[in-house]
Amino acid sequence: MKTIKGPALFLAQFAGDAAPFNSWDTITKWAADCGYVGVQVPSWDARLFDLDQAATSKDYCDDLKGQAAANGIQITELSTHLQGQLVAVHPAYDTQFDGFAAPQVRGNPAARAEWAVTQVKKALTASRNLGLTEHATFSGALAWPYLYPWPQRPAGLVEEAFDELARRWTPLLNHADEMGVDLCYEIHPGEDLHDGITFEMFLERVNNHPRANMLYDPSHYVLQALNYLDHIDIYHERIKMFHVKDAELNPTGRQGVYGGFQSWVNRAGRFRSPGDGHVDFGGIFSKLTQHNFSGWAVVEWECCLKHPEDGAREGAQFVRDHIIRVTEKAFDDFADAGTDRAANRRMLGL
Repeated sequence: MKTIKGPALFLAQFAGDAAPFNSWDTITKWAADCGYVGVQVPSWDARLFDLDQAATSKDYCDDLKGQAAANGIQITELSTHLQGQLVAVHPAYDTQFDGFAAPQVRGNPAARAEWAVTQVKKALTASRNLGLTEHATFSGALAWPYLYPWPQRPAGLVEEAFDELARRWTPLLNHADEMGVDLCYEIHPGEDLHDGITFEMFLERVNNHPRANMLYDPSHYVLQALNYLDHIDIYHERIKMFHVKDAELNPTGRQGVYGGFQSWVNRAGRFRSPGDGHVDFGGIFSKLTQHNFSGWAVVEWECCLKHPEDGAREGAQFVRDHIIRVTEKAFDDFADAGTDRAANRRMLGL
């Protein structure tokens, strides 16, 4: 067994235009002051990270790592959640998702998708330059508008969507393999890969590509009423990344999983800071440790009630309290009788 690494913090929700959240040096100092030893980096945020330089300059990557290390921080992974989303976009979402893309490709879905693929490819190359072995992303979605089958879905619609999704991602998975990096899809509502079954559908179409893996975030499973502990037992060989994010599902006579188009604070299912929701993190850390998960426990702060800076500081300690330092010996070693094969045979009457 292996001890999970951490605590780490995903910086996407904290980057901003005011200090200490507006530069790499100050935000890593702040993260360390909160109690973190690692950070997950949003590759799209130029205030913190220059993706073009990271993909082309090992010196830039070394400087970035060195500055973080001087502040007591290690880079855990890069993220292309926003760019990965744009690899596959249903036209119903074109206007909303255009804001994720560079200005020059907005309003042009084909150019936007090509830009997104290039971005993910650069981030995978940058991951190699940084010495990282996992990368976080979204799959994007073509079939999501047809999730609930009314009217009845035409035969072959979902299959066609997943065939196309696999076609778009296979070259990126191959590039990830060349870079020695696992592509970890966050299994997430709004993505075509939103549960175990859809991940399997995708995996089959990419020929069980060894670089097609999972970012495990239990909050998204709570909101789907999915058994998130059983999920670890089923998919542990593909779970390479872990977001520590909490959620609660409080269905009423008026609303349930779908939330009635309400704001986050008024939904039956809503995200909370670690420890404030329904997720059994004791069970999760035990399961991941049992299955030799060797990655990072990364706090992703999303809460409809608590201030983010309070959530960040509490989250660091929460992870420390849940990481299991694995034992190097059995608890009953004190009772070892020191038997040998001959004694074992005598005990069996042989």
